[in-house]
Amino acid sequence: MQPVIRLLILGTGNMAASHVAGFRSVPGCRLVAGVDTSLRRARGFCREHGIPRAFGSLDDAIAWGQFDAVANVTPDGVHHPTTMKLLASGKHVLCEKPLADSYPLAREMADAAEARGLVGMVNLSYRNVAALQEARAFVARGSLGQIRHVEASYRQSWLVANTWGDWRNEERWLWRLSTQHGSRGVLGDVGIHILDFVTWATDLEPVSLQARLHTFGKAEGDRIGAYPLDANDSAVMSVAFANGALGIIHTSRFMTGYTNTLRLQVFGTAGALELEHNLAGTRLMVCDGDRVHDQSWREIRCNPVPTNFARFIEAIRTGRTLEPGFRRGAELQRVLDACFEPTAQREMRLVAAPPEPAAAMPSDAEAPILVPELGRAVDQELEERVRASGQPA
Repeated sequence: MQPVIRLLILGTGNMAASHVAGFRSVPGCRLVAGVDTSLRRARGFCREHGIPRAFGSLDDAIAWGQFDAVANVTPDGVHHPTTMKLLASGKHVLCEKPLADSYPLAREMADAAEARGLVGMVNLSYRNVAALQEARAFVARGSLGQIRHVEASYRQSWLVANTWGDWRNEERWLWRLSTQHGSRGVLGDVGIHILDFVTWATDLEPVSLQARLHTFGKAEGDRIGAYPLDANDSAVMSVAFANGALGIIHTSRFMTGYTNTLRLQVFGTAGALELEHNLAGTRLMVCDGDRVHDQSWREIRCNPVPTNFARFIEAIRTGRTLEPGFRRGAELQRVLDACFEPTAQREMRLVAAPPEPAAAMPSDAEAPILVPELGRAVDQELEERVRASGQPA
């Protein structure tokens, strides 16, 4: 019989409940404690979810020590320090995305986990979508031929619609719009998901990119209370992949009509696929074989795949980190960091050409000097070329 893996939940915010449900569904995993910077919140969370112990600090939990692994569901800005402390204590970690605020910090986390022989995985939740795994297998079999073009988007509209509440009055949305509160905008929030969607499905990594980020005015003075609204709302990446393929990857919170939709299209020399995943379900369509000639598509049925939660527990038992690992999370962060570099955002600004001034008749002093000899030479050369070609001028 396999030993029980004792799990601690670090952070009791919005995502914590989904981690509780996810790990509860994994045989041989037992939730033993919850931690929050507020002991009151930690106790309330643990009472609600039937978790036996609550702590008001990570240090107190580490001193107690009776756990094997941690689900790190803290705010983005503290993923790095809390995870490093846990790794130093010999604990396996499943960290929420993004792994860290920057590539150097994410790389340090990956290095530390590997050096200590611990499992470090990042919860890229859309890896749980069976159609994404099937799309990857379809591409790997060569069914699309050589990949030539990719289009992908992550579409949200909570800045337009009230489906998830009124962002103007709720801190859980306001902080995502404010760099002062740790946000890197829509690109930092969900850009990692759509970038992973593309690169995992195609097994292609970007080798160069151009990025355009934009923040729209949303309130008077671009501020609501303590929240300056300065984080990017829309982002577009133009990328080149190692095999020469080109791609467009974009995301926005102003994609009206879409609550939460990921869309991926991959075009190759022998076929194409289209994957769409949203709250209503998932659909994977392919155009392959003779279908490329009449542009007809067929739907692919996909079997369920293990969740990241199940794979994390499996990795601990086998002693081998499974994907998506910390190293993967770090490499994705490297691409996202590049989008914020000024050199990646260079542009050639197109402006309307000013109207040309009306031509004035030259005076005798301004009259052009004509060279009859040169004109005759040009005419003679043109006539000879026409005669040689046998074609009328």
